[in-house]
Amino acid sequence: MRSQAARREAQSACRIYMRGPNRVPGSLPAVTELASSTVAIDASPLLPGTRPIELSYRDVGRGAPIVLLHGGWGYAFYPHDDAIAKLERRFVIPDRTGYGGSPHIDELPPKFHLAGAIETEKLLDALGVERPVLWGHSDGAIIATILALRNPDRYDGIIVEAIHLDRAKARSRDFFQQMVNDPDSFGERVTRRLAEEHGEDYWRTIIRAGGQAWLDIAATPNEDFYENRLGELRVPMLVVHGADDPRTEPGELDRIRREVPTARIEMIERGGHSPHSAPATAAQVTAIVERFLVSLADC
Repeated sequence: MRSQAARREAQSACRIYMRGPNRVPGSLPAVTELASSTVAIDASPLLPGTRPIELSYRDVGRGAPIVLLHGGWGYAFYPHDDAIAKLERRFVIPDRTGYGGSPHIDELPPKFHLAGAIETEKLLDALGVERPVLWGHSDGAIIATILALRNPDRYDGIIVEAIHLDRAKARSRDFFQQMVNDPDSFGERVTRRLAEEHGEDYWRTIIRAGGQAWLDIAATPNEDFYENRLGELRVPMLVVHGADDPRTEPGELDRIRREVPTARIEMIERGGHSPHSAPATAAQVTAIVERFLVSLADC
């Protein structure tokens, strides 16, 4: 864990503000707003035909790097405030194309997780980030796993939270349809946060795009995010999963248990879709992650 002096130093590099009654359920009371920078990559399959592309990212802390890969609503909706405050690590937090301060898009392409992985590789090359641990949430968990399968020697380990393995997503189709049909129906507190991160004139576009992309995935249930290679994974893997995650299908994690028997699976009781950012579970997740990081150092 960080010393008190290190915590103060990290906090001095960012601005803390309270959400109070407007805090979105599942997020921490204090949201750490980190300064953003940009980096150029030659191109991205998420936005074909545009060269070069300027990607937005946040970079905070010191130590061995952790790359945080956000889910389908962006990083700031489910921030890693507790982990950033407590872990003696450098955190690199990119906004994928379509999110936050990165270029806007009208739709997500087929196999957008693979496209996101390729973009992330280019970003890490541009930033010179070597041997990071990847921590992916939801869509980001799929991307982290694809990255580790593509180039296992590049990463010290992967942490996957709210990972998806089932494509049909029977229990979530109404949710995805709601994203497409009426993103404003999620309520004022949610939509305000989305507008703050993605822009008032744009946030509905990316939410609709994400919902439609998942409906398209559900229409191709026999395909595989991991191209039937999950059993080849040899990067140390920590699975953090909320026991009450509404986006999880019954038995969805059984495939990891079968195909990646070395994976550490930590079920978070009363945890939802984002245990790392929920006030009731954030500290527990940080402690689990810290133990995993220590185990990597001992290997």
